[in-house]
Amino acid sequence: MFVGPCSTKMKEAQKPMQSQNTSSSQYEVHVERQVSIPMTDGTILRADVYRPSNPGCYPVLIERVAYELAERCRYAGEYYASRGYVVVGQNVRGRFASEGDFIPFRDDGWSEHRDGYDTILWAGKQPWSNGVVGMLDGSYSGGTQYLLTPTQPDFLKALFVREGMSDIYHDFVFRGGAYQLALHRGWAINATLAHLRQNVLPKTASALALLEQAAKNVDDWHRHLPLTACPPLEGLADWYFADLAHSEDGPYWWPTSLSQRFHEVNVPILHLGGWFDVFLGSTLRCFQGIRAKGKTEECRSNQRLIIGPWIHGPNQIGEPVVGELNFGPQAAFDLFDYRLHWYDYWLKQVPNGIMDGPAVRVFLMGINRWVEAESWPLPDTTYQPMYLQAGSGQTAASLNNGLLAFEQPASDEQAESFLYDPMAPIESLLTYPFLGPKDHRSIEGQMLTYTSHPLEQDLTVIGPVKAVLYGTSSAPDTDWVVRLCDVWPDGRSMSVCDGILRARYRDSLTEPTLMHPGQIYRFEIDLQATAQVFQAGHRLRVEVTSSDFPRYDRNLNTGEAFDTGDRGQVANNTVFSGGSRASHILLPICSL
Repeated sequence: MFVGPCSTKMKEAQKPMQSQNTSSSQYEVHVERQVSIPMTDGTILRADVYRPSNPGCYPVLIERVAYELAERCRYAGEYYASRGYVVVGQNVRGRFASEGDFIPFRDDGWSEHRDGYDTILWAGKQPWSNGVVGMLDGSYSGGTQYLLTPTQPDFLKALFVREGMSDIYHDFVFRGGAYQLALHRGWAINATLAHLRQNVLPKTASALALLEQAAKNVDDWHRHLPLTACPPLEGLADWYFADLAHSEDGPYWWPTSLSQRFHEVNVPILHLGGWFDVFLGSTLRCFQGIRAKGKTEECRSNQRLIIGPWIHGPNQIGEPVVGELNFGPQAAFDLFDYRLHWYDYWLKQVPNGIMDGPAVRVFLMGINRWVEAESWPLPDTTYQPMYLQAGSGQTAASLNNGLLAFEQPASDEQAESFLYDPMAPIESLLTYPFLGPKDHRSIEGQMLTYTSHPLEQDLTVIGPVKAVLYGTSSAPDTDWVVRLCDVWPDGRSMSVCDGILRARYRDSLTEPTLMHPGQIYRFEIDLQATAQVFQAGHRLRVEVTSSDFPRYDRNLNTGEAFDTGDRGQVANNTVFSGGSRASHILLPICSL
């Protein structure tokens, strides 16, 4: 079996390096709530401000978020303020006590309203500020960090982005052209409900009751068709329906796409993510893009990347048990302490060693240890295809029990077909927030599987993963879902990474084209990335299907707009292998 080389510059690290030279907890904390911060257009945004009680000027940390401030920002506010920082937790435009209309992320970047830019300038000029500003946390507030960077406000010195989205079309609403139903609709319902609970008026009482029921019965609203009909959000979240109306990438989304402006970024950023985080693609894309295209060499060289074996959320960082696997004590990571070292270095000039060592630190699953490298993807990685083949994969109870092998069949083989009924989709085991590695045997009987022989030696896979399928369908449109699994000797089929592609977007996310039923097409599916050692005695498995519901909406197979259809048709979907139609998965192979 072929195993390609990996850079000799990659080395093992016991854990992300931390120094003992750091700020200590020494201050009582004063809290000022509902502080008014004026934007350039006169809109008032409000914030909670946590300050050391001792008079003086301090560096400032800002979190800009769409959630309730006391619950969201209290712990971080007290933690960093007690260590000599001012922490500003601010509600974005239109959320809770902040004025204006809420449209997620539209006013946080470089458009007409530059609320992040205005907030940084305000903070740098306050009497308790020493004119040095950083930003805090992740997810939504990771997005507000990323989108602010092209505006290059004075005073901003460093960012630490935990699991942040940076391209709202690709990260939050769609993926591979498929609608991220559970994530986008679920968030819209819960976020709108939280806001309405804080602003109950007689005229909104009935809307509140409807939203309460929707949150309790969210599965019903996942199944409800057409998607444009969502009464709990009507009149309360116009932005949600506007998002649905723009299923193609294009000008509507570009004001919330940092990828187009990497060359305007000029600030050090630590990008922290998880292999099973819903925004993993964003974390990797931003590190790689800014390191390659950032405005100055200083900016490019001061990007850092850490990826652990985690799912989404601050409380999940450093947890050893993720999904159905335990990654052991090596997965431990003190987010608050590490972040403090980062801020102490950049905002207080403390020589604590946080920037020493390689730029990339990733957790290698399977053998559960950290490795370091100078770049992502790792230097000298070899991309090796494993081919989907007809034949016995030995034990997979699936529709075809195919074989996965490094050897390419010389001639075309018999195609493998399956029926996909959108009214009876395969239920996802990885719906947000219940992510992480899961045993997929319970649903593999409904899909095609291709399984390798047991490995004779460890196989190390670190980097981006993609699948290439040659296929056809009886329908003008359908979805292709591909998942890579690690099959243990006891039979568990543990998910590693996966991806989806809506067939109409096979050539372009801006100009979709339907298929001609029966014609064979090439489909390239992005499975994002992983760092996984498939151990000797284990096997690799590739699953192929057409639904992962409600993680993604059901492709109704009709070719009509995804958001207006209310009934589907069954599709007969076919995968080819061998010869000129050699469907395969492309693995980034390294050796340690």
